[in-house]
Amino acid sequence: MTPVELSRTVLHAVRRAVDAGELSVAVPTRAVVAPPGPGGCGDYATGIALQLARPAGQPPLKVAEVLRPHLLGADGITDVVLTGPGFLNISLDRAVSRVGLVGEILRRGERYGYADGPDGRVVQLHCPHDLRAVVVADAAARLLRSQGALVRVTAEGFEDAWTSVLGVAVDAVGRAPAELPFNVRPVPAPESADPMSLGRDAGRWALLHPAAHDRPRAADQYLVQRESNPLFRVRYAHARARAATRNAADLGFTADPVTVTGRDTGTPTGTATVTAPLADVAPELLAALADHPRVLAAAANHRAPDRLARHLVTVADAALPFLPTVLPRGGEKPSAAHRARLALAEAVGAVLAGGLDLLGIDAPDHL
Repeated sequence: MTPVELSRTVLHAVRRAVDAGELSVAVPTRAVVAPPGPGGCGDYATGIALQLARPAGQPPLKVAEVLRPHLLGADGITDVVLTGPGFLNISLDRAVSRVGLVGEILRRGERYGYADGPDGRVVQLHCPHDLRAVVVADAAARLLRSQGALVRVTAEGFEDAWTSVLGVAVDAVGRAPAELPFNVRPVPAPESADPMSLGRDAGRWALLHPAAHDRPRAADQYLVQRESNPLFRVRYAHARARAATRNAADLGFTADPVTVTGRDTGTPTGTATVTAPLADVAPELLAALADHPRVLAAAANHRAPDRLARHLVTVADAALPFLPTVLPRGGEKPSAAHRARLALAEAVGAVLAGGLDLLGIDAPDHL
């Protein structure tokens, strides 16, 4: 079960409680699920009970107690624990949830974590005549659009070279009315950083990777192909993931994250269920992939593409030790384990490619 699916499951639990007459509330359109905070437990937690307490006219803990049995009855959920004022801490069947996570990423591809459609928001981003501000606004607009918003970007000033070199564009240029203040205004890059000299990919990364309140550092580090360069690590992990697919094809097998049922003459029925062992593989990597939709939503809501950039580094750093284990070694023949690991590698490639695209940065298949 992916975070998106779990969010829907939480909403279904609310709907069942309403239909049963246990709660008298309007079912919300969205339920936030995230890793548990301090004092929490399980795989995910939600504060939906706190959100519904006032309209339900009941204490949050009572609302949580009403919702708990409806969640426990859902497929893929093994336990629900109440903590604090009414947080629901949800434990998942990890073998099933991780297979479902990888399958969902492969199904959605580079659009994993995107909203299903427009959400009705109209957002105006306005920035000063500053290169970094325009690049951040451009990336923030991409993120907001991925989450269903309609976005318009304007700047007080703009240079044509910014488009030709860094691929940024705005919808209009000029002084905005007084009621539209600057709402994208990161600390400008120092002249010594000179991101334009780096080209599109490294130049954009140099401006987007630091938080808005941090000043970008000297940018030559983003051109070197070594582990000290976070952009290189992200693109290298992506290239390794894509190479795994090509090499697996040469060996005659493809990705398959799901449980398969096959013949086994050693069992009375002649069949046995074999689960591709994703549950014990790269837990930090799987957790980072599961967190991707939340990161996209947070980066969009806060107009903070640096959050996505740092998340991609986290995914890459978790993926790089795992990727060498994907293909058979020596005389090994491809097995369910290799097919499952290949599926996870392809999920890594999709998340890194999609994330880099939202930052306006190329994700080469060969590096």
